[in-house]
Amino acid sequence: MAREKKRAHRHDAYWGRPVPGFGDPDARLLLVGLAPAAHGANRTGRVFTGDGSGDFLMSALHRTGFANIATSRHADDGLQLTDAYILSAVRCAPPDNKPLPEEIARCLDHLDAELEQLPHVRVVVALGKIGFDAWLQRLRRHGVLFSRKPPFGHGVVALPGEHQDRVPALVGCYHPSRQNTNTGRLTARMMESVLRKARRLLDRPRPVPA
Repeated sequence: MAREKKRAHRHDAYWGRPVPGFGDPDARLLLVGLAPAAHGANRTGRVFTGDGSGDFLMSALHRTGFANIATSRHADDGLQLTDAYILSAVRCAPPDNKPLPEEIARCLDHLDAELEQLPHVRVVVALGKIGFDAWLQRLRRHGVLFSRKPPFGHGVVALPGEHQDRVPALVGCYHPSRQNTNTGRLTARMMESVLRKARRLLDRPRPVPA
């Protein structure tokens, strides 16, 4: 994908490798996206960076206190996240931005490895159904089951069951793709509402073990 450059970026050196996560290593909030955008993270080497989706997401994170600036243009733009970390279910840019199920499955080991370095995560915001389902797939691999599979929906909250208080709450969110934001399926207010809901979940006290 790094060989197929967009005209506006024809002189850029594309990253063109697996894209790691980015953010605060002490984060309690984890955002799980789909995959690096062909001319965004695949070009810049940082998740949700270098395209409209990144700016849309970062603007919402800035308004809710998780980001120090409201844009995400390039890897050395000074962006810092506080109490939040962003990664993708798939680490490389897939054709047509549609990863196959086997691609998602292959990347789960990388997701696990990165999450081992994030011990404080309490809330997961899944950006899009693919990120939502990938997170549920990861939970199943670790023996965490829901009484029924939570349906994906914008603002839907799936809470862990009894005796699973160490499992993060899961919040669904429409993906901040240009297709969704340009058509009004996802508005700035809707994005901000999900992040404020996540903030309220973070502020809830953990149950005390019996």
